[in-house]
Amino acid sequence: MIGRYTLPDMGRVWSEAHKYELWCQVEVLVMEAHAAAGRIPADSVAPVRAAPAPTPEAVAEIEAVTQHDVIAFLSAWADRTEPRSAAAYVHFGMTSSDLLDTALALQLVESTDLLLARADTLVAALRDLGLAHRDTLRVGRTHGIHGEPTVFGHRVADLAFGLARCRDRLRAARADVAVAKISGAVGTYSNITPDVEAYVAEKLGLRPTPVATQVVLRDGVANWVAALAGLATLCEAVALEVRHGQRTEVRELSEPFGSGQKGSSAMPHKKNPIMSERIAGLARIVRAQYVPVLEGVPLWHERDISHSSTERIALPDAAAGVDYLLHLTTRLVTGLVVDTGRMRANLDATGGLVYTSAVLLELVETGLSREDAYAVTQAAAMETWQTGVPFRETLRKHAGDRGLPLDEARLDEVSRPERYTERLGPVFAALAALT
Repeated sequence: MIGRYTLPDMGRVWSEAHKYELWCQVEVLVMEAHAAAGRIPADSVAPVRAAPAPTPEAVAEIEAVTQHDVIAFLSAWADRTEPRSAAAYVHFGMTSSDLLDTALALQLVESTDLLLARADTLVAALRDLGLAHRDTLRVGRTHGIHGEPTVFGHRVADLAFGLARCRDRLRAARADVAVAKISGAVGTYSNITPDVEAYVAEKLGLRPTPVATQVVLRDGVANWVAALAGLATLCEAVALEVRHGQRTEVRELSEPFGSGQKGSSAMPHKKNPIMSERIAGLARIVRAQYVPVLEGVPLWHERDISHSSTERIALPDAAAGVDYLLHLTTRLVTGLVVDTGRMRANLDATGGLVYTSAVLLELVETGLSREDAYAVTQAAAMETWQTGVPFRETLRKHAGDRGLPLDEARLDEVSRPERYTERLGPVFAALAALT
């Protein structure tokens, strides 16, 4: 991910320098396990542990010759080990994927913990926004067209629970990827014993993978990226609500607009939903990482490296992208400007057409068939659309043409917008308890 969209903590997790720090950590733990079992000299561990991780530049210089990143790392690290002879026991009995997959698990876990913290913050922000607008009347829209009255908090609650579910899927995916694999070439423990894997896993807060060939099967990693794609898409759903709400014709919502901010180089009046549009664009980038990672599940026999080049790009990009998306969406939600007056004006803009479903049911209760009641209501509604005459008046006209009496008191009641939201108490009770 480019620096523009990479926040510092997540950037460090996926930096080359941190990767080599994790590689050193894994290798030292393997040596400790071997030394405890008497397989390597006990005095070889301390010098290796004390050796600083090699710099990315040093590894890159050697890799330009070896064309093998792990060998380049081991050589560069050995150059920093005193005495250098202690480095002979580094990587003892291991294969490259033991190091790569176990260290990758640590990066995935570290990334996940950062993302879960941000997701918790966004869930709380959405919860608070929904509760603040539990009584803010607005029109509900289907197909972009006015439907029936609702409250803004209801829509926000839907997004809050959706985001919480996506967060929980990521929490479950964390367990899928938090595995250590130290079983040697093709995964048979031929040159290393299972107790080493168990020791390393425990020290790193991972669990030994129950089975692996030379690599850990990538279904868990793919599931992790799928969880990130879900979070990104929920962020986009929030942003889409704002983008629609900020349109000039709607004007119910708007992004925060800071002092000195400019909306257009040519049109000084513009206040554009740039945060929401950025969220929509980055969500596409995150979703795009899923299929390439999923295609890394089927590999040739015990392993190939067709997954490796993909993951070097897809995993840090997905993690950094979602990290930024959660951060930006939280800023959007906490700074959102809600025009409650405009919401009410839009609710009333169609002259009462938002009450047609309730009127239909009232006419059915008078004894009309549903077909006849629908015909009367629709005819009145279409005239209101065409002429702008309030729906109550066109309804009286069309009902009178058919000799149908109207109970004005009942019509007053069904045209009271609050009645459409009075049964939402359980929704907001559940929202208040959302964490």
